[in-house]
Amino acid sequence: MTEETKPYKVTVQDTTPAMLLKLAIDQNAPLDKLEKLMDLQVKWEAYQAQKAYTAAMANFKKNPPEIEKDSHVEYRTEKGIMKYNHASLGNVTTKINSALSEHGLSAAWTTTQDDKSVTVTCKITHIMGHSEQTSLTAGLDISGGKNTIQALGSTISYLERYTILALTGLATHDQDDDGQKAVDIQYITEQQKSVILDFINEKKVNMAKFLAYMKVNNIEVIPTTDYNKAISSLKAAKGEKA
Repeated sequence: MTEETKPYKVTVQDTTPAMLLKLAIDQNAPLDKLEKLMDLQVKWEAYQAQKAYTAAMANFKKNPPEIEKDSHVEYRTEKGIMKYNHASLGNVTTKINSALSEHGLSAAWTTTQDDKSVTVTCKITHIMGHSEQTSLTAGLDISGGKNTIQALGSTISYLERYTILALTGLATHDQDDDGQKAVDIQYITEQQKSVILDFINEKKVNMAKFLAYMKVNNIEVIPTTDYNKAISSLKAAKGEKA
C-alpha cells in the first residue's frame, strides 16, 4: 500500500469539526452527515469567536485607557447657572477605540428614534466576528435653549459616550455632576461604580430603566447614600432576555 492509498487516520489534533468534515468528504459520507458536520463547524467557529472576544476584552481591561473630562458646559436656567465637565465624544471614542484595536476589537453605533426619545446602541466586535452590544434610551436634551437638531445631537452624543463606557466597563475621571446642579453631595466611588456596572452587564439590566429608578442621568452621580439601594435593586433584577 502506497502513501497515497493509506487510509486517513484522525489524531487528537485533528478532532475539530473541520477535520472531521474533511474526513467525511474523503470517505464519501452521505449528505445528511455532511450537513450535520457543517452545522457543527459553524457552531464551533462561533464558540471560538466568543472565547476570543472574552479573552480580548479581559486583556483590554487589564490596562484600560484613562478618560479625562475634557469639555466644560455652562448655561443659565430658571433655577440658576448650570455648569459641569464631561468627557467629549471625541475624547472617549478616540482613546477607547485606539485601546480596543490593540486587542482586535472595534466599536460602532446605530441610532433609532421616535417622537419622544432616541435610542443609541453601541456594538463592540472582535476580528473573529463575535460582538456584544448595549443600548440606552433618553429624551431630547432641550436644556440651555437648544433647538430640535441641537437637542437631538446632544442626546445622541451623550448616549454614545455612555454606551461605550458601559459596554467596556470603564469610567471617566475627575467625576462631577455631569449636568446636575452642584450641591454638597458625595457620589459613589470608582470602585462602587465598577461593582454596579458588573451587576448590570452580568444580569443584562436595562441601563435606562435602572437610571430612571435611581433618578439620575448617569451612574457617576449616584449619591453614596443610595449605593446600597442600587445594589439591592440590581440583585433583585431579572434583567432582559438576550
